[in-house]
Amino acid sequence: MENWFSAHIIAWYKLNKRDLPWRNTKNPYFIWLSEIILQQTQVNQGLSYYYKFLKNYPTLKHLAQANIDSVLKDWQGLGYYSRARNLHFTANTILKEFNGVFPNNYIQIKKLKGIGDYTAAAIASFAYNLPHAVVDGNVYRVLSRVFGIKTPIDSTVGKKKFKDLADSLLDKKQNAIYNQAIMEFGSQYCKPKNPDCFNCPLNFKCIAFAKNKVKTLPVKEKSIKIKTRFFYYFVVKHKNEIAYFKRNKKDIWEGLHEFYLIEKNKNCNEEILFTELPFKAYQINEQSNTIKHVLSHQHLYCKFYLLKLSNKPKNLNWIKIENIQKIAWPRVIDKYINTCLINKFN
Repeated sequence: MENWFSAHIIAWYKLNKRDLPWRNTKNPYFIWLSEIILQQTQVNQGLSYYYKFLKNYPTLKHLAQANIDSVLKDWQGLGYYSRARNLHFTANTILKEFNGVFPNNYIQIKKLKGIGDYTAAAIASFAYNLPHAVVDGNVYRVLSRVFGIKTPIDSTVGKKKFKDLADSLLDKKQNAIYNQAIMEFGSQYCKPKNPDCFNCPLNFKCIAFAKNKVKTLPVKEKSIKIKTRFFYYFVVKHKNEIAYFKRNKKDIWEGLHEFYLIEKNKNCNEEILFTELPFKAYQINEQSNTIKHVLSHQHLYCKFYLLKLSNKPKNLNWIKIENIQKIAWPRVIDKYINTCLINKFN
């Protein structure tokens, strides 16, 4: 079916592909690592993290045996930290259950934590050239436009429809290169906004182009609901040490560190806020402006208060200021540390 499609996509790819390191290997560990990093990250940002992880964890065994805090620290700044936790967990699973050898079939790969349909198909085809079509955001966009599909991509019917179409288009003699080609085409040419349709090598068959529907495809039936949260951080200082806490609840930034936090669902009056503090005999050294931190489904409004304590409570975890950058923090806190806090100790 539609052999013209794979032929044109592959021909375009051979002339226009980017030279990326994970495309020059069949090592499933390297490919898996790149796919996890790039799940929610642009290539230009993810590339430096890819090299960092290969330097610090050159093999799957190195990653499995690493401390999770070190892995999270190396992941700092990429966001979606569950990816890093799953990466570490799955490395341990492969080490224990597969003797450190990455599984070489789609079903076993897909059973691993943090690996879904797309990632399993990518690893299976790129590492082992197995006939499994990838379907990611780029693929949805290309297929919906070229074939004029209005079925929502986030519906059960839509997911099956696009998966069946993707499988039917797969060039089974060139599984890996076809999958790379359609993803690259969606990323670099058939872009979400302002694609160059007039010079597109597929425009002679593209239904969206013919019907002027490029801007309306693909279709999603669900809109993202944005949650608003207010984070009030109290940076508790005693001499050259800062109190810190580890986020262990199932929420954003699980496993990362933070300062003493009071969270509210609306902007809070400071007089009320300070009555909730458990600290005694403190002095407010400084307070920051409110910082808006945007996540995919959440908008956080963060404010920092630097408190100087007369006495050092023993029930808190303390870290010396010279070691504060050795542990993993959420990006918004890390920025505060680097731009504001460290200067207070210099």
